[in-house]
Amino acid sequence: MKITNKVIQFAGGETFLSPYKSFLDYYNHYRSMQNKNNGKQYDFQRNRPDGTTITFDEKETQMNASLKREILRHAGVAHFEQLPLEQWISNPMVKWATFAVINALVDMVLPDTLIDSIGIYTDVKALDWGDSASFDIKPRDLFVVSKAGKGMRTGEIHKQFEGQVTLVPVMRELSTQVSLYKVLAGKESLGDFVTKVIRSLESEMTRDVYTTFNTAMTNLTSSGNAKLKYAGYSQSDLITLAQKVSAWNGGNKAIIVGTPVALLSVLPADANYRYTLESDYVRIGYINTMGTYDVMALPQVADWTTPFSLVLDDTRLYVISPSANKLVKLVIEGTTLANVDNNFANANLNQNATLMKSWASGIATNAIAGVMTLP
Repeated sequence: MKITNKVIQFAGGETFLSPYKSFLDYYNHYRSMQNKNNGKQYDFQRNRPDGTTITFDEKETQMNASLKREILRHAGVAHFEQLPLEQWISNPMVKWATFAVINALVDMVLPDTLIDSIGIYTDVKALDWGDSASFDIKPRDLFVVSKAGKGMRTGEIHKQFEGQVTLVPVMRELSTQVSLYKVLAGKESLGDFVTKVIRSLESEMTRDVYTTFNTAMTNLTSSGNAKLKYAGYSQSDLITLAQKVSAWNGGNKAIIVGTPVALLSVLPADANYRYTLESDYVRIGYINTMGTYDVMALPQVADWTTPFSLVLDDTRLYVISPSANKLVKLVIEGTTLANVDNNFANANLNQNATLMKSWASGIATNAIAGVMTLP
């Protein structure tokens, strides 16, 4: 994961990037623990120079101290220890610096986490404030070659026109309550708070993008030679669909994607197949390759709007060409904004913090894809 130029600029240059590099390491360590069962690995520091293991709890303690120092640096607090905490907490610059640093960390990590979950079918593009995004859609059709007489000067005239799709980001808000006292006093983890903000935004963006993608797949044609949607699984239909998607995407080879539950259905037509306990089907839950086409699992996402439900449809297999034009475009406008109460605005001395993020997703592509709905 690279540190963006905007974060480098906010930090004040390469010299002051230590807290942000530490947070990348901390967050990758967290993601590695969360994804340990699906084999996903992230680059983080595991051992000290003497070979002893660095625990996540140790990193969290170090991370909170590092972020506190960074907040106070941006707030212009040179000698924090000379005055008690209750004096510094009234400083409006401390409040501003706290959420300025949080916003920088969110903007640094969020695009990379999104690519992990939706990058197989989505292009993620960052915009400046006030911008919208226009995507030119080039025709994928070839020109018709027709028979002609030897005395004809021209054949049938053909001309193609580009289309255009415009996406205008829409503001979303995440409101939460935080005790600045406890954060700066080390009683609440700032690192954990930032991690949960990132996860919340990532989950909502993923749900939004997948809904866009799945709706488009639902509207595909299911009849005739143009058939791109099949009901019921068969190996022959799946390979036929993969061939069609590959051929019509300019030879960019298709892959088969779906949730681990959906991919359980991707099996050979021969009823006499056998697999051992050491086979990929038992070890990872699905076959890696079907008829020369790669098979890939999409990570399931929790649907926080309904208790214990999931976002991705477990009854669908999608056939896409990732190396062709991605089906969905996601545009993210500007940086994260924060609106925070005054220090003593609430009777319980907590502060209501609203983080604002603006984005939009839509289908903007000349590529085709297919879907197979399972029983």
